[in-house]
Amino acid sequence: MKNLQNLHTHSTYCDGKDTPVEMIESAIAQGFESLGFSGHSYTFYSTASYPITTLEKTEAYKKEISELKEKYAGKIDLFLGLEFDMYSGVDLSGYDYLIGACHYLKMGEKYVAFDRSAEFVHNVIETEFSGDGMAFSNEYYAQLATLPEYGDFDIIGHFDIHTKNIEIERFFDVDSKEYLKSATDAMDALRGKIPFFEVNTGAISRGYRTTPYPSLPLLRELKARGFGAIISSDCHDARHLKTGFDQARELLIEAGFREKYILTKDGFTAVEL
Repeated sequence: MKNLQNLHTHSTYCDGKDTPVEMIESAIAQGFESLGFSGHSYTFYSTASYPITTLEKTEAYKKEISELKEKYAGKIDLFLGLEFDMYSGVDLSGYDYLIGACHYLKMGEKYVAFDRSAEFVHNVIETEFSGDGMAFSNEYYAQLATLPEYGDFDIIGHFDIHTKNIEIERFFDVDSKEYLKSATDAMDALRGKIPFFEVNTGAISRGYRTTPYPSLPLLRELKARGFGAIISSDCHDARHLKTGFDQARELLIEAGFREKYILTKDGFTAVEL
């Protein structure tokens, strides 16, 4: 694949298995021309171990990636990014790019995690939505639609992440008119505010799915609304930096896309798929 880049990359600063240096060395060995790090933002409400757990650690992350940019200049282009969880409220300055994402639903005063196992999601639907999976899906899209209120983001992270477990347990009907309407309502709210979305292959390498997301019907709707596509592995393990990239490319072409976007020193640039 030409213009090999991954902008959704996690390291040991959050829930990744590899240090930034290990990730960079693997990227070079695999033929990547550029790599972007996107550590999870500090989330005061999280009980999970995966976010950057302190603001001090965030500064250490920013400092190390900035230093590595200089160290690896001429070998690979590096970019400093952040995967921002929409309720985390952290400073968004000092990054080359920002991924906006929704990993929690704000239910009253509670922050309800759902980016977890199928069993965990099943319990969330039972507890918070009286067993109504479509209500869960509709609420996710309704909250995702407010993402621009929390920052000036470049990329919508895993637009339909709540379908991560859908091959394991069909919590709601992704082929229904109701599902498509809530998804496209969110797209309409985000259109013109966040220019790019990612075709995310991360659930493949972690064994949740056999296909990337968003799904083909959603890709067609995103294309119709003028969003630009980025291919990302949501990488947590250097061995999987480009897992599913060919599949993602084929899916984009089937949806009518002829180009993807990569980040360069001059900004986001369209390149042929």
